[in-house]
Amino acid sequence: ESQGRVHTSTASVVVLPQAEDLDVEINDSDLRIETYRASGAGGQHVNTTDSAVRITHIPTGIQVHMQDDRSQHKNKSKALSLIRARVYDEQRRLKDIENSAERKSQVGTGDRSERIRTYNYPQGRVTDHRCGLSVNDLAGMMEGTRLDDFV
Repeated sequence: ESQGRVHTSTASVVVLPQAEDLDVEINDSDLRIETYRASGAGGQHVNTTDSAVRITHIPTGIQVHMQDDRSQHKNKSKALSLIRARVYDEQRRLKDIENSAERKSQVGTGDRSERIRTYNYPQGRVTDHRCGLSVNDLAGMMEGTRLDDFV
């Protein structure tokens, strides 16, 4: 700037731990499996066999009903894979809520009043506003030789 005006800008940086992939472990004791007679088309077979399956994941209350197939074993297998997917989605949703809350708690508004350090290039000075320390070696700070003064 030729007229000597100082331009200010702010930047917010957040460092969070890398998110790990969730592994869904469902214990048999967490499941309530019920069989019942399927409804709908199917003739006499529907009225004589308990081929429909209802699985409830007790800790989350998620329920899955399956009566697509004539075989109870196939319906149970489909229902187990579906409940595993739904429990995974629920755990993922809760983890995302937790991560976003942590992120919001660490990031301020980015307002200029939240300043931490000022890098004054014309005067070659770095000021840390948290502890009130000023160092007149901006080049050394940028090269990393004076970082220990601020840590």
